[in-house]
Amino acid sequence: MDLRGAGMLVQRRHIFSWLARWFPKTPAKPVVAQKIPIKVELVAGKTYRWCVCGRSKKQPFCDGSHFFQRTGLFPLKFKAQETRTVALCTCKATKKPPYCDGTHRSEPIQKAEVGSPV
Repeated sequence: MDLRGAGMLVQRRHIFSWLARWFPKTPAKPVVAQKIPIKVELVAGKTYRWCVCGRSKKQPFCDGSHFFQRTGLFPLKFKAQETRTVALCTCKATKKPPYCDGTHRSEPIQKAEVGSPV
């Protein structure tokens, strides 16, 4: 291997180690943001980003906390089909994201501390 090839290998390793720190292979688990859903009026045609990680200070929507806390999780982007009021999940355990499906009433969620993994 010549010096130029060795330099490229070192540079590539540096880039991959930097990426691995910001985008872990195994994402963090979502945390319980709240134990009750938030009712929100969605506007038809508008795109929203629902917080998946549970760390956003603007629940139920994403504020970028997942990135700065290096969770490996990303918001769920969705477009409202009609203008209506809906209950969006904040326990992060719903089976119908971003909508509440009542999972917050389950014993494991009710026993969990806010901020603890789901």
